[in-house]
Amino acid sequence: MFNDLSSTAALLATRRSGKPRDMIAPGPDEVDLCRILDAAMRVPDHGKLSPWRFVIIPADRRPAFADRLQQAYRAEKPDAGRLELEAIAQFAGQAPTMVAVLSTPAQGRDIPLWEQQLSAGAACMTMLIAAHALGYVGCWLTGWPAYSDDVRDALGGGANDRIAGFLFMGSPSRPLKERPRPTREAIVSTWKG
Repeated sequence: MFNDLSSTAALLATRRSGKPRDMIAPGPDEVDLCRILDAAMRVPDHGKLSPWRFVIIPADRRPAFADRLQQAYRAEKPDAGRLELEAIAQFAGQAPTMVAVLSTPAQGRDIPLWEQQLSAGAACMTMLIAAHALGYVGCWLTGWPAYSDDVRDALGGGANDRIAGFLFMGSPSRPLKERPRPTREAIVSTWKG
């Protein structure tokens, strides 16, 4: 059990996303990546369904993954131009560490689909927090690949699965700048019945 909630609150208050294209080595090694994934497996999971899967895309497989993304993109957009295809390849090559997160809801169960999808989102966010706690920077992206059935299938997903996002992790190449955040007054209210 944590004895110092103030340090946990400080950790959460300082987490922010970095741009994957600006991430450099080192990224999480095998031990740290296991710690990050283990933390993600502890998210709320109504019904103990584990409605998510994590697919590590190792650095040496990134060129093949970029080729697969480009093939899928061309199948959907046969008139795609050079710049579009380069952007797709660039997506696959960012950051030292890349993990695809699949939302894999259990069918025919009493647990609502929405709750299972929220659990996958919680797994993504927990990975970002765990990476930050270990001294890395992370980013959760979707973009075109997350909505492609061909990409989902290439990652081992089934027809009822969706890509919750791609988690990129590494070290920042420069200090991260804070972005504007909403004020509590803008987003918090008290229900008055």
